[in-house]
Amino acid sequence: MTRILVTAAAVALIALGTGCSSESDSPTSPSASDPNRPIYYTAIGASDGIGFGGSSPCLPYADCPGGTGYTQTLRRRLTEGGRTVSYSNLSLPGAVLSRFVQDLATSIGRPIERLSGNFIDQQAPFVPTETTHVTIFAGGNDSNVIAQSVLAGRGGTNVNGYVDAQVQQWGTDFEALIAAIRARAPSARIVALNLPNLAGSPYVQGNTVAERSVMQRVAVGLSDRVNAMTSRNVLVVDLMCDSRIYSPSSYAADGFHPNDAGYAVFAELTLPVLRDGVNNQPSASCPQRRVVP
Repeated sequence: MTRILVTAAAVALIALGTGCSSESDSPTSPSASDPNRPIYYTAIGASDGIGFGGSSPCLPYADCPGGTGYTQTLRRRLTEGGRTVSYSNLSLPGAVLSRFVQDLATSIGRPIERLSGNFIDQQAPFVPTETTHVTIFAGGNDSNVIAQSVLAGRGGTNVNGYVDAQVQQWGTDFEALIAAIRARAPSARIVALNLPNLAGSPYVQGNTVAERSVMQRVAVGLSDRVNAMTSRNVLVVDLMCDSRIYSPSSYAADGFHPNDAGYAVFAELTLPVLRDGVNNQPSASCPQRRVVP
């Protein structure tokens, strides 16, 4: 089926990088929108956050001003017009959202690397309190874990019911992540990128239709849970429904991570939301939600 993409290179990046340096809040609050106020941008993610797959990936926790990933590009774009931008990138390659997914991976014999951990335990507690802008991209590694657990026999004869239960728990954990970030930085504008339909990604094209159908159910389900956070004043970037995300030319050689072109699309879609508070509702009916039967 699929694999947890915690490559030896990504783990090596973590090892090297460790030495480097309220729901009622509105996402368009003055602290985030005032053009004269300095920006403190914090990125939460996995290998995507360090630009893995691009031509110039960064070490975890490194400043990396020349990185070609989307978070590094956003940082540079936010400085346009002379605005002061501080930057904290908490992304860790191989990370999943929560302890729940981490334990599921261990239970099927594919444990998450200790240094990778999960967003709630390893990243949210370290969001700087002065943060004004946050991006979150979650769900890629989690989708692989859930899909692999189906291949390992979880779900029995009711695979759809099993997948839906995992998605529901993931959504509850995503809400907990948002709450943890707001506890640290109550006035920050929080922008979440939803998940593309991974069944349309190159790395699963050799899988069976049944396996890709499971991946589709997982990825679309997780993306919908991100979309639902618009009701809690989280701004959502709609990766799911942008056709450019599915072009093979947007992917690195592993077929899972974006390349420079893919990260450029991430940044293009995210910039107006993060910088200006543009609040476009994600689509609930685009063709990309169903790429396999």
